[in-house]
Amino acid sequence: MTQDRPTPSAPAAPELTIVESRVYRGGNVWSYSPAVHLVVDLGILEEYPTDLLDGFTDRLLELLPGITSHTCSRGVKGGFVERLREGTWLGHVTEHVALQLQQEAGHDQRRGKTRGVKGQPGRYNVIYGYTDEGVGVAAGKLAVRLVNHLVQAEDGFDFAAELDTFLRRAERTAFGPSTTAILEEAVSRDIPFIRLNTGSLVQLGQGVHAQRIRATMTSKTGALAVDIAGDKDLTTKLLGSAGLPVPKQETVRGPNDAVAAANRVGYPVVVKPLDGNHGRGVCLDLQSDDEVREAFAIAREESRRGNVIVESFITGKDYRCLIVGGRMQAIAERVPAHVIGDGEHTVAELVDITNADPRRGVGHEKVLTRIKVDDAAVALVREQGSGMDDVPPQGTMVKLALTGNMSTGGISVDRTFDAHPDNVEIAEEAARMVGLDVAGIDFICPDIASPVRETGGAICEVNAAPGFRMHTHPTIGEPQFIAKPVVDLLFPPGTTARVPIVAVTGTNGKTTTSRMIAHIMKGVGRKVGMTSTDGIVVDERLVFKADASGPKSARMVLQNPRVDFAVMEVARGGILREGLGYDRNDVAVVTNIAPDHLGLRGIDTVEQLADVKAVIVEAVPRTGHAVLNADDPLVRRMRRRCSGSIVWFTMSPPGSAVRELVDDHCRRGGSAVVLEPSDKGDMIVIRQGRRAMQLAWTHLLPSTFGGTAMFNVANAMAAAGAAFAVGTGLHEIRQGLRTFSTSYYLSPGRMNQVNVNNVDVIVDYCHNAPGMKVLGDFVERYAAAKAGAVDHGRVSRLGVIATAGDRRDEDMRELGAIAAQHFDVLVVREDERLRGRRRGETAAIVAEGAKAAMAEGARARVVEVDTDELSAVRHVMARANPGDIVVVCVDQHGVVMNELETMTKQAQPGTHTADSVADPDLDPTTLSAEAQVSGEERTDQDLAEQSDEQTASAQATGSQVQSARP
Repeated sequence: MTQDRPTPSAPAAPELTIVESRVYRGGNVWSYSPAVHLVVDLGILEEYPTDLLDGFTDRLLELLPGITSHTCSRGVKGGFVERLREGTWLGHVTEHVALQLQQEAGHDQRRGKTRGVKGQPGRYNVIYGYTDEGVGVAAGKLAVRLVNHLVQAEDGFDFAAELDTFLRRAERTAFGPSTTAILEEAVSRDIPFIRLNTGSLVQLGQGVHAQRIRATMTSKTGALAVDIAGDKDLTTKLLGSAGLPVPKQETVRGPNDAVAAANRVGYPVVVKPLDGNHGRGVCLDLQSDDEVREAFAIAREESRRGNVIVESFITGKDYRCLIVGGRMQAIAERVPAHVIGDGEHTVAELVDITNADPRRGVGHEKVLTRIKVDDAAVALVREQGSGMDDVPPQGTMVKLALTGNMSTGGISVDRTFDAHPDNVEIAEEAARMVGLDVAGIDFICPDIASPVRETGGAICEVNAAPGFRMHTHPTIGEPQFIAKPVVDLLFPPGTTARVPIVAVTGTNGKTTTSRMIAHIMKGVGRKVGMTSTDGIVVDERLVFKADASGPKSARMVLQNPRVDFAVMEVARGGILREGLGYDRNDVAVVTNIAPDHLGLRGIDTVEQLADVKAVIVEAVPRTGHAVLNADDPLVRRMRRRCSGSIVWFTMSPPGSAVRELVDDHCRRGGSAVVLEPSDKGDMIVIRQGRRAMQLAWTHLLPSTFGGTAMFNVANAMAAAGAAFAVGTGLHEIRQGLRTFSTSYYLSPGRMNQVNVNNVDVIVDYCHNAPGMKVLGDFVERYAAAKAGAVDHGRVSRLGVIATAGDRRDEDMRELGAIAAQHFDVLVVREDERLRGRRRGETAAIVAEGAKAAMAEGARARVVEVDTDELSAVRHVMARANPGDIVVVCVDQHGVVMNELETMTKQAQPGTHTADSVADPDLDPTTLSAEAQVSGEERTDQDLAEQSDEQTASAQATGSQVQSARP
């Protein structure tokens, strides 16, 4: 990141601020991976690169020495320090500090970039990767504070204390060592994962292939087995009944019962909670009745149900055997928390020295746990003849806990390859008896290398969800890669963890194309999960009703256990807001790029819009495909961003420049979907290399309205290309397109056709100028085809139009102007959500564009404003005559369709005659040639009064719902 050297106009001041922050949870416009995006404003610091800030670099390196390893753009360690010395801007510094703070928390993140905000000097886009999004955002905030502090010291700012708070937060939200080990193994196998809560509940895989883990408990872990393992008394009885070595044991509920049991079992004994874990409440080597009474109170405190076990004390070393899928995978010898005397330091000082080991943390966050000095530890030290302030002789071991649990500060020694085969067999049999897929079998015996049946020893416990860190990070010995058999258990070699994902984007047509693809795949037996602007649909059932074209909706689909094929409608807003909701898509479909949503979120040109939508193309792997519209220049350029194969679709005729490009692509072995004209009509053809496979006549596809809806022809070609790319057969694709209609049940809100009292009503979502242009072209063709079917040979066209309030004024005017070219009467309404506009403002601007076009000779003769959607529908229906075409561009399509259905139910067959014409101005039997050309001027009051009368008339007339096929 370089720019011209500034000339300071004022003293440096800590003015670096975060203007906006965003978290991308998948591929995005800045990165292929999840990232944090900060927009920062440098203020006066824009004039101060780092070489003009005295001592800044040295102070930064003193506080965060790890930055010396950053390569930056130089590609070698120390590259970023060179940039600091030469002079770089503080937005760039913020990026590297945020990355280093995450490194301090153990999150290995190295990806980042900083770019200036176009047209806004002093503002920068700071983008950097993250492992945990909460930690990533916190790192950015602390980085800004630190940079400001280094510019000018902030009163009360203690970086060491702030860093400690930051690290503690990272520890709270981080995965534990066991979960981390499994996830690292999954990622190495290209198995995606989704964190389902703030703890350790994680989904591995997608859809129907998904498996879940919570720490080391898996989807295959039986609840009954976990219950058995949690009941130590029952576990011991089961193992004993199988002839496995177990200690003598009794369950008690009172201190006197415990003493009686201890006498029956025989001293020394162990007292522990029936359903405890992590060694809490376990008291060992009890020699007297008084000790048993004291131990009972400690054990009952840790018992959830109040039951306590008294069992015989088995002498020997503590071993943990890890069994996965019935096979022994690792064995660790657990050594209780202790310190070794050096002849110089007290026991308390030795504990502090031991806890200073960076491998030790709180709880299970790190590979070792800090030793906790409590009353029990002090008493144990005293029993060994020392006090906490005594200096033990060099080499003397002072125990601070009796049990070897890692959670109490113990260490581990790997003994995986030392175990005797008989002991391995005993441990495996114990796991099978309890029924656990992943089990921790605790052995107490003199030496695991000798058979316990001969040397003495027993299984003292069976654990569900055993910790992995003693095996993956042993204090002494070689680490064991035990996550591999766990992942093998969930995803046996050769099985898949992913469902095919088809992502669809574009300015117009993406919803219909998505529905067509889903319909085709449903026909081949797939359980399709689909996101769209209408909601989430799983296996043709609407499970969530909302605008679901963003990343959160994508994750909801991938979490659904029924889904084995995903179709994602991907909108511009979702990409800019959070990125994609997944790491990659097998097929990317881009329908077209046209001016829409410009002026929002920094997207001011169609080229920038194309860059946003190209994200799904960049998310295609080498084995995937991008289905691109060759007729759109901006879409054509996306081929350079695709790592996989290209499938073109084009409606350009043979001999055109675009068709030549596609033909050349096919000659080189590529695939395409083309339109072949003939005297019988247009044929959709799939080409692969030199093969040409006829798919369907366009006029025979219900969604094309007899071939007149050319935009749906293009959508059908895109859907065919996507289905072909995922390996669907030609017959299945053809059948899917032939059975897909624009009925409300298959395609709600997209070209739904209803006949109301012989008025042809088409309900569509069209809301922008490019969409209105293709919709208008359809109206022209459809009206021309229909004109021959009416006696008077003329079909009037009426439209209800609208656009969203967050569009630019010029885009709104253009929508009105284009609509005026194709309709005789326009009624302009507004959406329920005004998106920052005043009521009536958006409609007025659209009407302004339409009237300007009328003044220049456009077709429209009447333009009215009725901001309420239902009122506008009633108004336009009151104006319509039999044989007319009404196009309603909807916001709430369900409400509008219900209103049209209500009109249908109120219909009285045969009551609509020449004497009850709804709109005399449009009655072809009375409309003069002059009026057809210019229309008549009427006052708003006249229109309002007539509208009331016509609405009442329309509600009294008959109507009838017909098939969506024209």
